[in-house]
Amino acid sequence: MSDDCLFCGIVDGSVPSRQIHADDAALAFLDIQPWHRGHTLVIPRRHVVSIVDDPSMWNDVQAAVQSVVPLLVDRLGAAGLNVLVSAGAVAGQEVMHAHVHLVPRYHHASGLDNLLGRDSTDLDAVWAQLTA
Repeated sequence: MSDDCLFCGIVDGSVPSRQIHADDAALAFLDIQPWHRGHTLVIPRRHVVSIVDDPSMWNDVQAAVQSVVPLLVDRLGAAGLNVLVSAGAVAGQEVMHAHVHLVPRYHHASGLDNLLGRDSTDLDAVWAQLTA
């Protein structure tokens, strides 16, 4: 754990999140600035800066990713999904705790040109739909 890490705060419960999956190795929660409805972050519980620093972090998050993908597709009706891992500030990583973006995609905003943006959907409504 790192005392000044936002995601470590989510892991230890001192920072609230809308969790949709938790296991011994990882957590998955809704991104508070989603690119698309249901944008989810999957993080290892242990503090790892990036997949470049420790490629084995993928082992920590793999089961969580496998559990969350069907939730996003089945419960939110996503037609596709982008999976993204940024490693380091030069790659756009903003929180220096390794994380995997799972970004549900919908027909109304398809393609890579429409990947980034901000979704204004009520996070509590999405969270309720995923955790019901």
